Amino acid sequence: MKHQFTSLLGAAALCLLGSLTAQAQTYQQVWADEFNGSISSSWVFETGGGGWGNNEKQYYQRANATVTSTELQITARKQTVGGMPYTSARMKTQGTKEFKYGKVEARIKMPLGQGLWPAFWMLGSNINTVSWPACGEIDVMEHVNTENKVYGTVHWDNNGHAEYGGNTITSPDAYHVYAVEWEPTYIRWFVDGTKFHEINISNNAGGTEEFQRPFFLLLNLAVAGNWPGQTVDESKLPATMSVDYVRVYQKTTASTATTLQAESYSAMNGVQVEATSDTGGGQNVAYVDAGDWLAYNSVNFPTSGNYLLEYRVASPSGGTLSSDLNAGAVQLGNTAIPATGGWQNWTTVSKTVYVNAGTYNFGVFAQTGGWNLNWIRISRASSARTAGSAATAAASPAAATGPFDVAVYPNPQVAGAPLSIQLENADLTQPTTVQVLDASGRQVWQHTAFGNSVEVSRSLPGGLYLIRATNAAGKVTKKLLVQ
Repeated sequence: MKHQFTSLLGAAALCLLGSLTAQAQTYQQVWADEFNGSISSSWVFETGGGGWGNNEKQYYQRANATVTSTELQITARKQTVGGMPYTSARMKTQGTKEFKYGKVEARIKMPLGQGLWPAFWMLGSNINTVSWPACGEIDVMEHVNTENKVYGTVHWDNNGHAEYGGNTITSPDAYHVYAVEWEPTYIRWFVDGTKFHEINISNNAGGTEEFQRPFFLLLNLAVAGNWPGQTVDESKLPATMSVDYVRVYQKTTASTATTLQAESYSAMNGVQVEATSDTGGGQNVAYVDAGDWLAYNSVNFPTSGNYLLEYRVASPSGGTLSSDLNAGAVQLGNTAIPATGGWQNWTTVSKTVYVNAGTYNFGVFAQTGGWNLNWIRISRASSARTAGSAATAAASPAAATGPFDVAVYPNPQVAGAPLSIQLENADLTQPTTVQVLDASGRQVWQHTAFGNSVEVSRSLPGGLYLIRATNAAGKVTKKLLVQ
């Protein structure tokens, strides 16, 4: 957000501009906030005035950030608070979600008006230690006043403030996807998948070592300042910056397995631990009863697809566990625990499930008790399933034997009327993600289904929509007309 806009020239630091298309398929989503009715707890809100280093005129406060069922809205208002003549909001993921490299993008629509300065940007996580600009700054997107272009810029310390920026013509008051691809050797800027700017950061080119460290994200709408100027067109207030989503992708190795030691839970109910005689020693969770549960925070599923869940268990007489994501928001189904002949006679049972890429809180619940748990291993499922996995699937509801389909009732639909979606011949052992997209492709509703019938809980205004269902068997899209 800080701008002096001196031009930094130097062939070692710069790369020529081009017009390449973003290779989004090389990245897998690791975090997102879709702003569908709520704001993620990963965001921290700034409070205060004082100009924020740029002689800005707004007072930042949480109240100016609201959320609808589909988007975040940051609104600047003519309102005197803390000695400042305007209010707005500034939010960040500092201390909660910080990333080193990857693709960072947001779908944003901005207000136009003299004195308005919306931005989607990143700061080095060590800013509290080294200050700005030594922490580094990556501006994914900035816009000022009524211009028909947006800017992408980096700032760093090279024996003083250094920066390098580019811009491209667009329509800022319409929704666009603004993104950077940040790798050890370069940072590239994109609008709707088209590259407009690039800088070489390999081998400390131009003194850019700041960009080899973790950064956090920021969203804000400033009013006035050194760059847009001190004149504010108050006839444009209140002014709103709308954000459909923020997503982060990283290049990952999909075959890496994650092992959760059972006793290393983040939260639990009703369990205890004891020394284990299983291979590797340590402790296990002991004497699990019906209704007991365990939760493990921040478990990453790097790619969308099938995962093998393996549970190391022991039980005198058998039992049943179930798993879920995000406190039951996504159900992963039941797994039977066989009678192993004793509390320390260990075996491994498994289940294959489909999970969308992301970072979740992973939960284990005792449907029936009488078992111990030593560890959980999560890995990408191969085409050859283990005997334990096959046995578990056989005990689950019958899987579909052919392609699945989607039926929408009624179609056409009367605006505001109930809408039902039937998943025909769907595999009930796997979840199906059902989305409602508007004519521009923007998601307006989403649900994870574990059965054949889905009721859309949101009333749809008149228009053309796409109903999209995605599961391990593939993707089906149907048109819906709402009159």
